[in-house]
Amino acid sequence: MEAQEVINKFRDTGALLEGHFVLSSGLHSAVYLQCALVLQHPRAAEEFGRRLADHFRDENIQAVASPAIGGLIIGHEVARALDARFIWTERENGKMILRRGFSVTPGERLLVVEDVVTTGGSTRETVEALQASGANVLAAASIIDRSGGKAEVGVPRVSLATLDVPSVEPSVCVACKHGEPAVKPGSKRSSSQ
Repeated sequence: MEAQEVINKFRDTGALLEGHFVLSSGLHSAVYLQCALVLQHPRAAEEFGRRLADHFRDENIQAVASPAIGGLIIGHEVARALDARFIWTERENGKMILRRGFSVTPGERLLVVEDVVTTGGSTRETVEALQASGANVLAAASIIDRSGGKAEVGVPRVSLATLDVPSVEPSVCVACKHGEPAVKPGSKRSSSQ
């Protein structure tokens, strides 16, 4: 699957949105990738998962981990394609941790999978939580890297497609300065910024 095919799949399913958005990082952007709209189609999710898994077939991945909630569907699909178990991290008191009885064994070979990487924050926090639990996190993967390859997550990283989409602090957002309301996709509520 070529990068343009990935972007086209997002466009075709209405998952690539243009406007004025507040990202989960709090940054503002003119482009938002609403992965739920493309991943609601099991065949698309399976294909993305299989293509990401192809990068790691020879790495003896024992488990795939994703940050909840964005990485759950694609992480599960990658784990299925690698015949590995699947776990996830969640925030508790602002910190990413393993919950629900999930654990890792010392040295266990893990791959962290996310739907979209913007700043890399959730992926990095997941990597750190797993490493603190003793896992050997080999790499991270995402369907789309919207940082233009700039996000650092603490381990090598691959994506099916890379976009260089600017995301800015609200204080320097041109759309905000023009009075355009910012939308938090998924909630359809305007930001108070």
